Formats: sequence, C-alpha cells, structure tokens
Amino acid sequence: MLPFPVDAVPPLSGVRVLEAARVLAGPFCGQLLADLGADVIKLERPGQGDDTRGWGPPDVPGFNDLSAYFLSCNRGKRSLTLDIAKPEGSELFSRLLAKSDVLIENFRTDSAEKLGLTPDALLAKHPRLIACSISGFGRTGPMKDAPGYDFAIQALSGLMNITGPPEGPPYKTGVALADILTGLYASNTILAALVARNRTGHGYAIDLALTDCALAAQVNVAQAYLTSGKLPQRQGNAHLQIVPYQLFATADSWLVLNVGNDGQWRAFCSAAGANDLGSDPRFATNRQRVELRTELVPKVEAIMKQFTTAEWEKRLSAANVPHAVVRNYADVFADPQTLARGMKLTVRDPAGNPVDLVGNPVFLHGAPVAEPTMPPRLGEQTSRVLEELLGLDADSVKKLREQGVV
Repeated sequence: MLPFPVDAVPPLSGVRVLEAARVLAGPFCGQLLADLGADVIKLERPGQGDDTRGWGPPDVPGFNDLSAYFLSCNRGKRSLTLDIAKPEGSELFSRLLAKSDVLIENFRTDSAEKLGLTPDALLAKHPRLIACSISGFGRTGPMKDAPGYDFAIQALSGLMNITGPPEGPPYKTGVALADILTGLYASNTILAALVARNRTGHGYAIDLALTDCALAAQVNVAQAYLTSGKLPQRQGNAHLQIVPYQLFATADSWLVLNVGNDGQWRAFCSAAGANDLGSDPRFATNRQRVELRTELVPKVEAIMKQFTTAEWEKRLSAANVPHAVVRNYADVFADPQTLARGMKLTVRDPAGNPVDLVGNPVFLHGAPVAEPTMPPRLGEQTSRVLEELLGLDADSVKKLREQGVV
C-alpha cells in the first residue's frame, strides 16, 4: 500500500486539445500535453499534412509519411484532415473548437485575420477556449507579419552570437532549440491557463514568439550584458562565469570538467596531483579564476593531457569532482541509466512492426502518464473523430472526402 493515493488516469485526462500547428514548436507542445493524458487531435491539411511527415530519410520502413522528424514530436495524438479554408471545413473547425479546451495554432497573422481566427474572434465565439498562438515574432511589433524559422531566430535572438568557438563564425545549436523552448513555454502557459479557467470560468489567449522565448532562455548570459553593458564573448566549450568549466583534451580523447565551486577546485587539484596549483592564492576563488582565465586554463589543459579519459574518470569520481565523457547516440541509448528511465520506448507501426521512440521524461508519483502510442498516419482518425465529437455518419464523412474538405 503506497503512502499516498494514486489516480487511475493521467492528470490531463478529459482535456481536449486541437492542434492546428505544424513543424516543431506547436507539435512539440501538443506532444507534451498528450504525454500527460490530454486528447490531442492533430489538424492537418488533406493530402499533405504536417510538412515534417516528408522530412526524411530516415522514415519508418514502408511509410513515407512517418519520418523520424515527425515521430519525434507527434506521439499520442489523433490525426484529422480538414481544410479550414473551405466554408464547410471552417464550420466543422468551429464545431470542433466548441468541443475543445485548448487550441494550439501557428497561423500567419494575415491568414488568421482572413479566416476569422484571431484571438479576439476565437474567444468571442468560444469564451472558455484557451487559444495558444505561436509565431516567429508574436502578434505585436513591427515584425509581427514576418515568418519565423528556428535557424533565423537563433541568429536574430543573439543565441548564435554566443555559441561556437571564440574564433571563427557563430554557430547554431545542434537541435532546433528556439522551437523546443517555445514548445515548453507554450505547454507551461497552457497548463497555467487551465488552472486559471477553473477559478474564473473564462478562456485565455496566449501569444508566444520564438524570438522572445529564445532570448529569455539565454538567462545569465543575456543578463550579463544588461548588467555590465559589455557584449559577452563566445566561449566555445567553456563557461562565461565559471572556471575551469569546459571541455578538455585528455591523453586519448575528451572530457568535460565541471568545477563548480572552490572546494571542487581544490579537490580537482588534489586528484590531479597538482597541489601547488590548488594552494596558489591567485586561483583560490572562482572570481579570481575567471579574471585569470587566460593564465589558468592552459595550465589545466596541460594537466588534463597527462592521463587517459578512463584514468581521469577514476580519479575525479573518487574525489567527487563533477565531470562527463562526451557520448554519441549509440552510447546514450545503450546506457543502463537511459534504459532504466524509459528514455527509449517501443511502439508498433501500422503493420505491427516495432518502432523505437525517444521517451517521455516526465515521471509522476500519484498519477500515471499516458501510455505511448505510435504517431498517427495522415488522417488516420478523421472518421472516428468526426463521428465521436460531431455525430457525423459514414455517408456524411464520405461526402466531405469527395468535396476535399477532409
């Protein structure tokens, strides 16, 4: 018997989300809500669907509308194809919104106005709806009508300017980080709005911009500029405000050294057999080590090359000095810790073959998370959703298909 009650269903069970968004930020947000138990209905254009369905290879073998990219952010959803530009499709969309708690959309501003789907129009017709709008630059400001792409957002937000080696060009991050961050901000705000609606009884419009989210996520580095007025320089694999806290070459490969405080600095020096460096008063505090970075880091570089990575792991672990080897995905997905946490999960494709997916990182005590399901094929649940939510019979759905509405 557990010392606390355990729910029979996930926390968002009974919440319905209509996801009229494509590519990454909106779909990633929708997947997070689906993982927590929401019924997420993915609205897609008939015959085409989300752009990422075709962003392969790789794809699930035999299914060219199930690319790895699409798999990464669409598990646990149902797919409904609907052309909301057609009058019949617009009417069905409105009826679906009346049955939904949340709308996630990334319409262009001019498209939303043309279709009558601005936040004001949506809440006027559906006063309890939580309408989350995701765009490159938000719904206000001089760039509100400009399209936003993650790579461009990383450049415009300042993120690229602080990423990469000190010399040479700026770098983007290895994943579409602006999209992912925006999806996280979106899901967080949607959950807050759902809580608020329980108290107030009315809906909310959420306006999120990729540029704003990317800038806000630069936390201490952006704040360093506002505090000092000085432009922070790219540090490559080093840290702007902690030393030594970076990637170092060992005798045979690479190791990340994370000396986060003065006690760890002394422990590192002891483990390295460099007690004279550990006792040097010039490097006693992190502030001093940052100010003398150019003098200290070469000394640490020389020390790190004295031993292999395996030897450093042994020494640093014994001394409780934080560190890490640099792993590839083969290493990561074979790691017992990764497997113990369920970060590689297996579902079945439409032919019944196993498909591995990146897992859901959320663990709840007191409630389950949703059982993972295969990302849907294009329009896979169209008939079922229209029958279940709107009461349409098979003949009505057939007629809509013939008209190109679904």
